[in-house]
Amino acid sequence: EISLGLVGSEMCIRDRRNKLQIDAKGLVGPDAIGAELMKNILIVYYSRMGHTARMVRTIADELEALGNTVTVMPVSEALREGVDWSKHDFVLCGFPVVYGTYHPNVYEFVRNNCTELDRKPNAMFNVTVVARTPFKATVEGNRYMQKFLERSPWRPRDLKCFAGKIDYPHLNLFDKKCIQLIMKITNGPTDPSMCIDFTDWEDVKQYAKHISELARQA
Repeated sequence: EISLGLVGSEMCIRDRRNKLQIDAKGLVGPDAIGAELMKNILIVYYSRMGHTARMVRTIADELEALGNTVTVMPVSEALREGVDWSKHDFVLCGFPVVYGTYHPNVYEFVRNNCTELDRKPNAMFNVTVVARTPFKATVEGNRYMQKFLERSPWRPRDLKCFAGKIDYPHLNLFDKKCIQLIMKITNGPTDPSMCIDFTDWEDVKQYAKHISELARQA
């Protein structure tokens, strides 16, 4: 995208795609526009079996491809080591629902860091198998997102619900039986030999673009 702009009182030509600027002093790149657009984004997440971690990596890769700097931090590390909030322009949190609730570390992190989270532009997504249906993939229709909002002192500015994954072959017997019971109640798959990924990965990539845009508008 090529456009005209002003640097001080001088006219310049800007090529945002290639992050180049042509003005009275000549060609400069990467230019100040690129620096303005680039944001430092922190992603704090919890993942029990690795699926949410994979989603976070996908989001981080897309954000970096868009010119952002990304720090990825498991919630356990954030609790143990702390977060240098001054380094980040935007905070994204991603938490899966396990057996109808969030891991205790999620709520501990939110309680301990509510003030810092509120000070930063922020967003949150959850991952639930029930979000495989359109209505339950909405914030209003996802009861687990609503439960989070009821219990959490933090109110994320932007919310998203993603469908997760059922991987029966890699579950232990107890987990398998629990998931089968939940799936039976919600009319989901119960075949213990099945591994079904309900996540729309293209939607995950589009979400990364959405987050990048939110960060740049902040």
